[in-house]
Amino acid sequence: MDARYLHRPGRTATEADNVLFTTLTMNTQALHLDAAFAQSQEFGQRLMNSMWTLSTMVGSSVAQLTQGTLVAQLGLGDIAFPHPLFAGDTLYTESTIVEKRLSSSRPSQGIVTIAHTGRNQDDVVVATATRTVLVHRVPGEEPR
Repeated sequence: MDARYLHRPGRTATEADNVLFTTLTMNTQALHLDAAFAQSQEFGQRLMNSMWTLSTMVGSSVAQLTQGTLVAQLGLGDIAFPHPLFAGDTLYTESTIVEKRLSSSRPSQGIVTIAHTGRNQDDVVVATATRTVLVHRVPGEEPR
């Protein structure tokens, strides 16, 4: 299995992205909103909201992996943020198909597990996640 996809172009994170996403999701964490506070903390600057990073990482895979085939997102797991992402960093995503199987309850659909990895412009891993999706399958095609 292990088909690997590189999703390009990358997405450069901005302060506007961070403030908008953080306030839209009602996350009042000062590490995302308060520059003076964040400057006094361990990383010395505001951190990009990790949910923005996760959402952008998954979103960047849609055109290549699930556009027009997705029925439902079934779950996310194994989520980690081993290194912070900052405004001005560029997020690059790669995805690997780690498992495919037919749906036992929906014969015209399949279940696919995708491992996503996000890296910054210096090739440092900033996020990882595993996503399970329900997709339409090509009639008569068996999973490979």
